[in-house]
Amino acid sequence: MSRTSSTRRDFLKHSAAAAGTLAALQASAVRYAHAAADSTCKIALIGCGGRGTGAVDNCLDAAKIVGQPMKLVAVADAFADRANNALKAIQEKWQDSVDVPAERIFTGLDGYQKAIDCGVDLVLMASPPGFRPMQYAAAVKAGKNVFMEKPLCTDAPGFRQLVEANELADKKGLKVVVGLQRHHQGPYIQGIQEIHDGKLGEIELLRIYWNGSGGGARDLGPRPQNDPEEMMFQIRNWGCFRWLYGDNIVEQHVHNIDIANWVMAKDGNPKNAHPVEANGMGGRVDRGNYGDIFDHHFVEFTYADGVKVFSQSRHQPGTWDQVDEFAHGTKGRRKVANGSGPKLESDNPYVQEHVDLMKAIAADTYLNEGWFGAVSSMTAVLGRMATYSGKVVKWDDAVAHGQQESPETIAWDATPRSLPDDKGFYPFPIPGISPPF
Repeated sequence: MSRTSSTRRDFLKHSAAAAGTLAALQASAVRYAHAAADSTCKIALIGCGGRGTGAVDNCLDAAKIVGQPMKLVAVADAFADRANNALKAIQEKWQDSVDVPAERIFTGLDGYQKAIDCGVDLVLMASPPGFRPMQYAAAVKAGKNVFMEKPLCTDAPGFRQLVEANELADKKGLKVVVGLQRHHQGPYIQGIQEIHDGKLGEIELLRIYWNGSGGGARDLGPRPQNDPEEMMFQIRNWGCFRWLYGDNIVEQHVHNIDIANWVMAKDGNPKNAHPVEANGMGGRVDRGNYGDIFDHHFVEFTYADGVKVFSQSRHQPGTWDQVDEFAHGTKGRRKVANGSGPKLESDNPYVQEHVDLMKAIAADTYLNEGWFGAVSSMTAVLGRMATYSGKVVKWDDAVAHGQQESPETIAWDATPRSLPDDKGFYPFPIPGISPPF
């Protein structure tokens, strides 16, 4: 099997027998595209919120495990205060692994491109998901290896851009890891391998949940109509707006949806391991000013072989919490995750995903989780189309005709598609009235 046709499953099997590989890594520096003469890998962080600073922590922890010299040399964020605050926090913990002078602190909506272009080897992306497709495409075009947080898109045009970028990444032999950390977690690796090996028989249905009584959307407070700073306001409050956040079915529930797709990817190939249609229901119980998203969703996904996936996602105070995945087969039913799994270099999957990225770069083995990330993100978007519209939505129709949620132009003076009324409230979809696309 060629390097570019190896599957994610093959890679995980390889990583399970990692002791010899780890010793080799510690004996010689990891090979990176455009690596500096001293073998230090230069990294850039794009998106300086909590998850961005966490990704730097995880990456540098992984570098210690594999013995790879690494240095953060650039940060980028739309807002200067976030870039500077994140850099300060990272410097306090990782002083010897940070070299970011003022001229490599990039701000504004084009800061990401400047960070990519400043001589780095690896890009960490943790900006709002609505920006992910264009930023990933820019990194791949520049020949960078990438770690990027989930989800990868919030609409169908973004998904199509991801597909093109993934194809180019494969052609260039770039290594890509997505923050769907269950792929790097022993119980999930073992549990899904057992399902693929037939331990539960033929899978008939799966139940997946991201039900939370906290988090999610926030009360924005009243906003004046046609505020000249509306774009800035929405990006600051990105967790309340569909074009940036995707709704909680996309931003949060994508983890569980990805597990369903992983189970259905029996050959390890995620490209066709997606549902063929979805129907669902959802809405907003709390009519407060939470942008233009729902606070609950229920979706029935149907796959090509007739397998059903029942999906719940919710963020409502005082409700039942459940974040998990369950498989029902002809021979039994259980949680998807099972046992302890193979021995990995780290018990922390957020660190292990970076270890696996570094190992793939070192050995030049195929690793492009951008496919799982793109397909699972689009599956979540498909479910959202079904809940918003109250219609049965086909995968092929959604991919081909799904509407663009982001503004035509990404600029501070651009006008978002969703605007508040004179009381500061944003319109949100109404099932049965709002079209799926």
